[in-house]
Amino acid sequence: MLTSILIPFRVVINFLWGLITTAIIGVSIIGIGVFKVLLPFKTPQRLCSQLGNGLFRVWAYCMSMMFQLTQRMDWHIKGDLELHEKGWYMVMANHRSWVDVLVLMHLTRRHMPMPRFFLKSQLMWVPIIGWGCWVLDMPFMKRYSKELLKKKPHLKGKDIATTTRSCAKFRHIPTTVVNFCEGTRFTPEKHKKKQSPFRNLLPPKAGGTAFSLQIMGGQFEAILDITIVYPGNDKRPVVWHLLSGQLKNVYVDIQTLPITKDLIGDYASDEAFRAHFQQWLNKRWQQKDQTIDEMRKEIHSTR
Repeated sequence: MLTSILIPFRVVINFLWGLITTAIIGVSIIGIGVFKVLLPFKTPQRLCSQLGNGLFRVWAYCMSMMFQLTQRMDWHIKGDLELHEKGWYMVMANHRSWVDVLVLMHLTRRHMPMPRFFLKSQLMWVPIIGWGCWVLDMPFMKRYSKELLKKKPHLKGKDIATTTRSCAKFRHIPTTVVNFCEGTRFTPEKHKKKQSPFRNLLPPKAGGTAFSLQIMGGQFEAILDITIVYPGNDKRPVVWHLLSGQLKNVYVDIQTLPITKDLIGDYASDEAFRAHFQQWLNKRWQQKDQTIDEMRKEIHSTR
């Protein structure tokens, strides 16, 4: 009874904390972006990028506090986090909720360089958040359908060019490039519509990961295959459980993979490499699907 009464207060506290910290830090990053655009020289532009990255890390710490503001939440992390802030990493993760972004921010705030996400182009127009992500050089992807590409073939390769430009900027500042390979958040409706062969995942899209490896493969130190599970949060959105103080546990599995030569190639033009890379990613997704089953089985056995 008391828990139900407290839920509205928890929602207000968490929402205002997220809103105020995002507004203050987001506007600051946008201000830095204005100077970055006005300054024509590379050295001050890189200095602005480093300053913006520092504010981004401050935001990550602030948002990480949301996990503990109104709830006592336990983290269950399995895998290697013995990384460092001065390196470059590629992350492949499943995408269950918007909370996934906050989870990854929580993981990277101390152990890794700040993440850059592949985002839908529509998010660029979200006030403060979208503009801040643009200043931080995050790539916004159009994701043209096959039908549209047939009608307008000149659009083919646009996302490749976007990925190339963004990754070229990432070369000068330690970065964790994050790709939600499913391309969208998992829902039972999407799972059914896409006729996914996986029990817990949508089919992966290989392009973003392949192009990033093609451009920066020699600079990345490792691929981090991260799997996130929120137990007991199937009936309502995970973000609601976070805001209402009911998110009690987050389970994360991290597998560190080497970047071998067979994972770097011309995904756009080399059909043999494209087939090989898609096969490799599908195998990773089969293993991730099994990992989720095992994590849920372990969670169920501890209750």
